[in-house]
Amino acid sequence: MTRRFRTSAALAIVGVAIIVGTAGCSAGDPDPTSSPATVRPTPTASSAPTPTAPEFLPELSAAENLAFFDWVNGGVIAANGAAAGRDFIDALAAAGFDKTQMQVTADTTTIGDAADSMQFSVLFQGECLVGQYGPKSGGYHGAVRPPLGTGACLVGQTRPIDW
Repeated sequence: MTRRFRTSAALAIVGVAIIVGTAGCSAGDPDPTSSPATVRPTPTASSAPTPTAPEFLPELSAAENLAFFDWVNGGVIAANGAAAGRDFIDALAAAGFDKTQMQVTADTTTIGDAADSMQFSVLFQGECLVGQYGPKSGGYHGAVRPPLGTGACLVGQTRPIDW
């Protein structure tokens, strides 16, 4: 009988300990007016780094200017999601690239439909900065490629840049 009493007493003590221990966890929400205020830092203008636009560095290589080339073309797309070849050529020329060293493919097919994508390029420091954009090209893509054996950057027929 003593053993049964000890077991029952031990279980009762454990049960009370569990109830007391969990009482703090199951208490209702504290009164919001009596709880201490939580201080949260507020962001300031100087806490987030401000991205800077890449610079055009004509004395450096095409690879070192690819970020600028992409940035200019990204601006064209942001301004007009349906941008045409002329939009890219004009923006690149305005940004400092030599228009006489550029090529662009047609914006439309031979039957007048919008081209699936267009390519444009700048022969720069002996290399080609090449951009591609259109609904079937998965967005904008920019790359540095070696010039072709002809000295041009784009394969196939390009249109004159005579504006």
